[in-house]
Amino acid sequence: MPRICFSCRISSPFSLLIVEALRYGELCPVQSDAELVRAVKDGQPEAFAALVRRYERAARAVALDVLHDHHSARDATQDAFVRAYENLGRLRKAGAFGPWLMKITRRCALNIVERMPRKKAFDAAVACPVGSANGPLDEEKRVLLAAVSKLPESEKQVVMLRYFCGQSVRDVAEMLGRSVGTVTKQLSRAHKRLRNILERWHK
Repeated sequence: MPRICFSCRISSPFSLLIVEALRYGELCPVQSDAELVRAVKDGQPEAFAALVRRYERAARAVALDVLHDHHSARDATQDAFVRAYENLGRLRKAGAFGPWLMKITRRCALNIVERMPRKKAFDAAVACPVGSANGPLDEEKRVLLAAVSKLPESEKQVVMLRYFCGQSVRDVAEMLGRSVGTVTKQLSRAHKRLRNILERWHK
C-alpha cells in the first residue's frame, strides 16, 4: 500500500488529509466506502483522505464517549485513522470500513484510558462532556448532552452518532454492527428516557 503523510497529527490535526480529501472530491463523484477502500488499495492514498472526512466526526464521538475529554478524544481518533490505514489490507469486506473503524477507535480510546494515572482515568470515566468538537455548546445543548450521558451505553452511542454527528439510522447501524431495527428501537427507548430525565431536572 502506498505511503500517506500523517505529519498533520503533530501540527494541525488532519489538515493535510482534509486538503487531499477536498482535492479528491473535486476530481471524482461521491463514492461508496467500498469503492474508496479499493481505490486506496489500488494505490490512491487520496481516497483515504475522503474516508477521513466522511468518518472523522463519528470516530471523534466514539472516542469522546470513552474518554470524556476532547483533547484525548482527538488523539484517539487520529491514532485510529493511522491504524486503519496501516491495516487496511486486513479489511476483507471493503464496505464494512465504518464499523471496523469504530471498533479501532474505541480500542485506541481504551488504550489511552489504560495509560492514564488511576485518578485521572476515574475522573474521565465519571465526567460529563460539556463541549463539542467545534467548541463550547450553548446551555440547551449542554443540558441535553448531560442527559444523554445518563443513558445506557448502547443507547448513548446511537444517540451521539445519530444526533450529535448527523449520521443516518442506516449508517449508525452499519458503524455499530447492529440491525436498522435494533438501532431504531434503541433510539425510541432513548427518547423516552431523555424525556423523563429532562422532566425530572426541570421540576
